[in-house]
Amino acid sequence: MKITFLGAAGEVTGSQHLIETDSIRLLLDCGLFQGRKEDVRPKNERFRCTPQKIDAVVLSHAHIDHCGNLPGLFKAGFRGPIFCSSATADIAALMLRDSARIQEEDARYEARKSHESGHRAQPLYSEEDAKKTAKLFEPVKFHEWTEISGTARLRLHHAGHILGASIVELELLDVGEWKRLIFTGDLGRRNQPILMDPEPLDRCDVLISECTYGDRLHPEANDVKAELQRVICDASSRQGKVIIPAFSLGRTQMLVYLLNELRNQDAMCRVPVYIDSPLAIRLTDVHREHSNVMDSDVQETLKHDDDIFDFPGLTYVQSQDESMALNRTPGPLVIIAAGGMCENGRVVHHLKHTVSDPNNTIMIIGFQAEHTLGRKIVERRQELRIHGQMLPLNAKVEIINGLSAHADAGDFRWWLGEMLKKGGAGQIFLVHGESKSATALAKIAEECSDLPPVIPQFGQSFDV
Repeated sequence: MKITFLGAAGEVTGSQHLIETDSIRLLLDCGLFQGRKEDVRPKNERFRCTPQKIDAVVLSHAHIDHCGNLPGLFKAGFRGPIFCSSATADIAALMLRDSARIQEEDARYEARKSHESGHRAQPLYSEEDAKKTAKLFEPVKFHEWTEISGTARLRLHHAGHILGASIVELELLDVGEWKRLIFTGDLGRRNQPILMDPEPLDRCDVLISECTYGDRLHPEANDVKAELQRVICDASSRQGKVIIPAFSLGRTQMLVYLLNELRNQDAMCRVPVYIDSPLAIRLTDVHREHSNVMDSDVQETLKHDDDIFDFPGLTYVQSQDESMALNRTPGPLVIIAAGGMCENGRVVHHLKHTVSDPNNTIMIIGFQAEHTLGRKIVERRQELRIHGQMLPLNAKVEIINGLSAHADAGDFRWWLGEMLKKGGAGQIFLVHGESKSATALAKIAEECSDLPPVIPQFGQSFDV
């Protein structure tokens, strides 16, 4: 069996791993590389495999750095099945169309800017490519074996990262011998709202594991519900607004679920809450449709609450006019808006209208990358540049930990330790992480493997 690492190798984005035996070629994930356009565009445009010769894709989950170049693969000639969980298929269909729309809008904008030069920017793929790609999805049930061919079969297990996220288990016949390969996708954390816990697996011949936060421990989790209650009620007492930047997939649904829990417990002050993201609204509908793969707390709540993503006082905002009207609406109110790192999306407009008022609060609930507006808010810079204007940061800044979707070093130690109890792994490859995190996780993973863990780089191949 030959494994070639075509993305998320020595870096975090662009997850794509080619598995070849003497009878089948499979691609694990097909994600977009993310970063500065001039750096990632060449990688996203060119496939280092032959799409027409790929027999099937197995998709771990629907984040864009794992699924985002599937329409590009289709455009380049791939026509095989894409195996994934049912929730992943539905989420990915929305995410890919949204990605295509953004690319087409960016291309039109760039075309207007470069009209005089004659250069015309092109999207990587169109919305039509995304729609056709979605028709290739082959949803499979968790914990049940699915035949890919006479020499390959797969089974999915809960990864606990986002709804539908899967740990992929493959059994492959190669040169007369069956081999077992496990791919973590992105491993989540235990005891997160809504999500099933990541599931430990038995011994395997090959383990391909992500290592995003393999070099650190997440800050100790706050009681997120208690913190939400405290921050919102405090702002309400000042008649202020609470602005919460949140990614449309995952974080928004978790927040709404926790606020619904507070309302069910009659522990929440009666403040209007607005979800300002059309994509988040569509994704929340998908979450409703797949409540059967949510955790036991959700199942218990559904016995007395038929919609865990709705409560009196909650409004889902669709149109741009409705969104803009919120900036003229006096507090107290809560706005959960798209743009997790405050770099784009509707949240930027809301920040522009709220950061200068000390009665308002900006609530940060996730990691903010260096140089982003979100990081500058976390650092409590005296002034912020928003839409070309320098504005004083007078609003209160609250940081709530506890909703990270990625496993940290402690989570990996637990998960690998559980695998070791069941025999460990023959060979471990560490992907989807920067050098520091991969090196740190390699030290943890050594005890679980018969061989030294390998940290592959882009384009490297290994025979196992």
